[in-house]
Amino acid sequence: MNKSLSQRDQAVIWHPYTQHQTAPAPIGITRGEGALLFDEAGNEYIDATSSWWVNIHGHSHPHIAKKLAGQANTLQHCIFAGYTHEPAVQLAERLLPILPGQQARVFYSDNGSTAVEVAIKMAIQYWNNTGQKRNKIIAFHHAYHGDTFGAMSVSARSVFTKAFDPYLFDVIFIDTPNHGNIAGLKQQVKELAGQSIAFIYEPLVQGAGGMLMYSASLMDELLTICKEQGLLLIADEIMTGFGRTGRNFASEYMRTEPDIVCLSKGLTGGAMALGVTTCTQAVYGAFLSDDALKTLFHGHSFTANPLACSVALASLDIFLEPACRENRLRIQQQHLNFKTRLEQCNEVKQVRMLGTIMAFEVVSPGEDNYINGLANLLHTYFKNKRIMLRPLGNTLYILPPYCITNEQLGKVYQAILDLVSELAQGAIMTK
Repeated sequence: MNKSLSQRDQAVIWHPYTQHQTAPAPIGITRGEGALLFDEAGNEYIDATSSWWVNIHGHSHPHIAKKLAGQANTLQHCIFAGYTHEPAVQLAERLLPILPGQQARVFYSDNGSTAVEVAIKMAIQYWNNTGQKRNKIIAFHHAYHGDTFGAMSVSARSVFTKAFDPYLFDVIFIDTPNHGNIAGLKQQVKELAGQSIAFIYEPLVQGAGGMLMYSASLMDELLTICKEQGLLLIADEIMTGFGRTGRNFASEYMRTEPDIVCLSKGLTGGAMALGVTTCTQAVYGAFLSDDALKTLFHGHSFTANPLACSVALASLDIFLEPACRENRLRIQQQHLNFKTRLEQCNEVKQVRMLGTIMAFEVVSPGEDNYINGLANLLHTYFKNKRIMLRPLGNTLYILPPYCITNEQLGKVYQAILDLVSELAQGAIMTK
């Protein structure tokens, strides 16, 4: 008897963020189209989280597929030290002008975590190359910047880092700004300025921390103080970039511009792995020297992979079309309409949205965090309804591809209302 894809998987695969002792069997996906994924039995699932926030244009987009196939017949890979190629150069040429701030150089890597690693190393070595003795990085509480060691170090100490905390370097963590703490935060930055090299932040939305959102105007005040004190500003736009927050990049909501920007996820429309770290000419200039020790000694075997760069160019084509912006505005309006309905339900709290991102907490006896026991229940509930919603603990969020239809969004919203109704009736127990 032939085994299913799911059964074969269970014999050989170790999945991310999965406790295999208790986790249910994974669903075998065989193809995707638009906002839909299809399993081995032909059942369709609405991908309401863009497959971990990467698939901004939908699955198997024909333009991306065509560009990928064309590049595969021309050049699949080339060492990127001492050599270059058209897709990498063209992507940098097209990307830099639309990024926030005066970004001047592109450094390629493989994913979001590596893009952050590059940014951290750029910032540390910038100060080393300029001969100034600063050694601390500032980051936000609840931050998440990736799972490699540098990225974990600048992320909040949490379930993601617990086993590795003794091995991470020290970081100064501060609260996200609000009207009650902004004055204190600004003073804190001034006091830390002499020892601080950089401030890394997820602009306006902290993703894995629970889709936490904070004020653009207050953030701008904080960034201004950081800039005045000489800190390098590192904007982690890995999740918030490419239209997620309504504008092309979340940093556009602030006047104070970043010195370094990290990108991945939507960069390739979810088609391939690629990371980008960009910087200003001032940062890049600190590495120009006759002294070889001032070189940024960092690289990856697949740096600037031509296939990945080609699909990023294809994704950028689609992203810059007026239709893409119109779709984002449409989703935003649909979210806004649903938000009004959801706010009337006692079983949820803190309903919030920004651009195409909508999030809220399902009321439960436990703490609002990633290990809240409600997560598995919620995940299973929506899988049974064939909707791909993967909660962050008891935080439920919708972050769909821009091609999702109003009808598909309606099904997602109705499934959430069904959940709320069953919670109210006691048909689902949260304890």
